Amino acid sequence: MAPDTVSLRYFLVLAQELNFTRAAAWIGIAQPALSARMRRLEAELGTALLVRDTRSVVLTTAGAALAESAPPALAALDRAWDTARSAAAGELGTLRIGYSLSTGAETVPALVDRLIRENSGLEVGAVPMATPEISPAVADGRIDAGVTRGEQPGRGVRRFLLRRARIGVQLAQHHPLAEHLEIEIADAAAYPLRLPDRAANPVIHDQLSALFRDTRPHPRFHTPAVSFDMSQRDLCDGITLAPAGEAAATAPPAGLTWRPLRGAPSLTIHLVLPREQSPLHRRIRAVAKTLAHELHWLPD
Repeated sequence: MAPDTVSLRYFLVLAQELNFTRAAAWIGIAQPALSARMRRLEAELGTALLVRDTRSVVLTTAGAALAESAPPALAALDRAWDTARSAAAGELGTLRIGYSLSTGAETVPALVDRLIRENSGLEVGAVPMATPEISPAVADGRIDAGVTRGEQPGRGVRRFLLRRARIGVQLAQHHPLAEHLEIEIADAAAYPLRLPDRAANPVIHDQLSALFRDTRPHPRFHTPAVSFDMSQRDLCDGITLAPAGEAAATAPPAGLTWRPLRGAPSLTIHLVLPREQSPLHRRIRAVAKTLAHELHWLPD
């Protein structure tokens, strides 16, 4: 049976000092306690490690061999303990994040960057997914976490509010409404409104269309032929508006801009985790909470 590591570490101090009095003082224990530890260590190993007399301590052949081989072994053991602690704290392993495309412009990159920078033992991978598929994938373990726009339904998961974002419209810079710092909902309703395909995100589609429920005359809604067009070419006509969260104001395509809608409720972005959470899931939650506070994604 291997000796206890405390006695082994005490032995290494004694092997360095070759004096019981100095070694005991360095360790911070009484000399008789150190002597008792060494006798017990020798008994466990079944061999003498030290030759003692009234003035000095000399290492035996076995003692010299142990003094040489023990430090790297203890260092490896320390690394093993650190690895176990990191795993228990959720700082080690592989993390798979699925996210809605609409959260990929700003929110998810910030979260992934923070997770990687603060947890060198984590291997983080993030993949875009259809929003309705994210909660089921978290629930059945295909991914470890999800980031969705809107509070998506689903069983076996817990949702944590990560961010609130203002609702506005994306429009051409030469659009008549672009000269306003804020746009009235009724004014926006007078123009054609492009909404995302409902199948892609029913929650957000319904929330955006509900903004204009009480406007008269009813606005003209349409869904783009291409579900995710980076160039937003259909808005360049200077007529069409696209209701969108304020993330659309970050690096918009050439010729486009974004304006908030006055009085509109906020869109929400949620972190989705399994109902039964491991240390890794709790780590994600802690990092996300800190990030949301630092970047003012949520009111204090």
